[in-house]
Amino acid sequence: MIIANPIFDVVFKRLMQDEKVAKFFISTLLGQPVVSLSLLPQERVLSDTDKTLRLYRLDFVANIRLEDGSLKKVLIEVQKSLESIDIMRFRNYLADQYKTLDLMMGKPKPLPITTIYLLGDNVPGIETPCLRVERVYTDMVNNKIVETRSDFIEKLTHDSYVVQMGRTNPKVNTVLSRLLSIFEQDNFADDKGVTKYYVESVEDEGIKRITDILQFVGTNPEERQRIEGEQEVWRTYYAHFGEKEDELAQKVQAHLDVIVKQNQTIEQQNKVVEEQSRAIEEQQKVMEDQQKAMEDQQKAMEDQQKAMEDQQKAMEEKAMEDQQKAIEDQQKAIERQQKDMDELRQMMREQMRMMEEQRRTAAEKDQQIEALRRRLDPDKG
Repeated sequence: MIIANPIFDVVFKRLMQDEKVAKFFISTLLGQPVVSLSLLPQERVLSDTDKTLRLYRLDFVANIRLEDGSLKKVLIEVQKSLESIDIMRFRNYLADQYKTLDLMMGKPKPLPITTIYLLGDNVPGIETPCLRVERVYTDMVNNKIVETRSDFIEKLTHDSYVVQMGRTNPKVNTVLSRLLSIFEQDNFADDKGVTKYYVESVEDEGIKRITDILQFVGTNPEERQRIEGEQEVWRTYYAHFGEKEDELAQKVQAHLDVIVKQNQTIEQQNKVVEEQSRAIEEQQKVMEDQQKAMEDQQKAMEDQQKAMEDQQKAMEEKAMEDQQKAIEDQQKAIERQQKDMDELRQMMREQMRMMEEQRRTAAEKDQQIEALRRRLDPDKG
């Protein structure tokens, strides 16, 4: 089956003008049944000064059936952009929607908003063709999810759905995947990408209605002419601005590469400093152990000295020669121990000197890291 490519505004507009298609499209994306749907009086397009570039936008008011069976009235904003566009334009449209009021019980009141973005470009780093961004109420004091919903909060925040038409690839047999397969940018029937072959099976009534409309648009000469006119607009845009956008993207990427390398260097230096700090701590522990050993030896010497005094006293009562010999032997032992202690003190002084040099080296590296950080982020400096 040959169908028109729904990535183009004129094609997508024909789909959304059909109420059953619009309800099926929105219900499938939201995962909630749409009971009723009404298109706001006007469609809106974004144009530049020469009326060539457009961001297509439709606004609906929908009654959605919630899980508990109740109905919720929501403002659905659908924005479709064929190519990259300034994000501030999306935000400006959203700001307008927050000003929209609806008559409820005879009084104008704001409606909760849900946004649907259909993008011709792919969002870097997001591989899924369809993304849902939901709000979660979190009790920050008790660190738990709050299930209760507040009308005040609901009307100041919103959920979003993003469809990347360039990433659609029907691999899972679900209603959503079959809907997304219609937007798949593959199997083109012409070299301009205006029409495509739809090779998936048509099992759902909503899918069949969509493909019937797209088949008519794709084979109608007047509709095809409108699609090719829109395509020519974007070719004109690329001729004027495409190279500048590519050049800017390359510069940004080069700058990001430099930042990544610098961050890697900082991380490596931080790792070296951490390893040196651990080595210093280990040396400090060794010195503490050695200090304790010296204290134990000192106590042992004091005990020996006392023993010598006791023996000296005993010598007066015993044979002078035997006692004198014992004293001489003990004196030699003390001298050996004193020599060992002197050597140990010399070793400790050398270790203290080495530790002080390591501390100075660590301090110098800290200063180098701080200087590098200041060069990378002068505002924080």
